[in-house]
Amino acid sequence: MRAALVGIDFGQGDFAASVEELNLLARSAGAEPVTTITAKRSSPDAAYFVGSGKADEIGLAVLDHRIEIVIFNHALSPAQQRNLEKRLNIRVLDRTSLILDIFAQRAASHEGKLQVELAQLQHLATRLIRGWTHLERQKGGIGLRGPGETQLETDRRLIGERVKALRARLDKLRKQHETQRRSRGRSQTFSVSLVGYTNAGKSTLFNAVTKAGVYVADQLFATLDTTSRRVYMGQEVGNVVISDTVGFVRELPHQLVAAFRATLEETIHADLLLHVVDASSPVRMEQIEQVNLVLKEIGADHIPQILVWNKIDAAGLEPSVERDEYDKISRVFLSARTGQGTDLLRGAIVEWAKNAPGARLNQAYHVDAEADEESAEPAAEPDSSPTLTHVGSH
Repeated sequence: MRAALVGIDFGQGDFAASVEELNLLARSAGAEPVTTITAKRSSPDAAYFVGSGKADEIGLAVLDHRIEIVIFNHALSPAQQRNLEKRLNIRVLDRTSLILDIFAQRAASHEGKLQVELAQLQHLATRLIRGWTHLERQKGGIGLRGPGETQLETDRRLIGERVKALRARLDKLRKQHETQRRSRGRSQTFSVSLVGYTNAGKSTLFNAVTKAGVYVADQLFATLDTTSRRVYMGQEVGNVVISDTVGFVRELPHQLVAAFRATLEETIHADLLLHVVDASSPVRMEQIEQVNLVLKEIGADHIPQILVWNKIDAAGLEPSVERDEYDKISRVFLSARTGQGTDLLRGAIVEWAKNAPGARLNQAYHVDAEADEESAEPAAEPDSSPTLTHVGSH
């Protein structure tokens, strides 16, 4: 599908990086960006977001490049989206709808599909009238006003009922997760969650540490399925549960954060977060900030972090470890793709697990695990809990 990308520079953040990310998002959704239209504004236009003149420029680009869809790098109001589609005579998508579409394509597990559907319905509820423009009062007439209002009310009621049912099913799944976490808590198994910006290499790192075989691709939101594995970390520590969790992106839609809150709780209850950073990215510091903002929103900002600077082979760095003023490991530099420095990360996890407040190390698997330790590569065995679906991306 031939797409025109639209980005407006409001003087905040790295605009070029934001537009490049929109290009990657569009390609991840299956679109083919053929032209990018940019402009500078101090604030959005109330009617068209970009102003009427720029809207006409977009219209000309649509005709010149045979565009099939226009994608904005911003969240549009329902009125702005309607006005643009009417003026351009073509489908217009905003950033929120684009990310929701990608998630809908990638959701594979039952829980993931429920979460995405809930987010989509919540987003759709604000835009219902777009589907019934033939029944609007302005275009109606005698005999059409009543049915138009009735249809909208019916849609709202049906969406409301579906949202209620989805929330009930997700709440049931959340309680199951709580039971699983309590089970791990009774054995006091140290829990580690991987978080980070999308495409930072979390799944590659997860595979390198656990030998899990999780799907990996060089694209945004390559997979939404999160997997937990129980990994033996040596005699002193025993087993550690490592979860490949959530991938964040700029302006992650609030509907998604809300819908995925149940599985985001896996992050909230971790003992340690491995915050994976693309060391080769020129906007890595901004990405770190974006991840920390979402962690704060879900209540996980109090959990200790190790910054894992991944892709050092692309950044020209060497494997190393940095410590903070309290002599705790705060950064690990490695390459998940080549394996350089992954032993340093395993050592960092062991050190944190040994020094965890009140930790009683789990010895249940020592007999079998000691045999694994003698082999060249320690094996990982699946966690007893089922695979967890997440907003993860890698």
